[in-house]
Amino acid sequence: MNTHFLTLELDRLSSPAELHRSILTELSRYGEPLRWAIVAVDDDRQKVQVEAVVTHATEFLIPLTAVRTI
Repeated sequence: MNTHFLTLELDRLSSPAELHRSILTELSRYGEPLRWAIVAVDDDRQKVQVEAVVTHATEFLIPLTAVRTI
């Protein structure tokens, strides 16, 4: 099992419930989230930055700028 640290930038959505679903959906692409947090909000660009730790049973191919193995 591998553990990875992710930093993602997602669209800021109109409701907290929509944003929560969007974050979980995106993180599930990379593995099982252990923890995650919104660490920055860019009001001008309507984006949020999310940091997360996920586990995954096998290696996967995603941009290296988004993942750091810990």
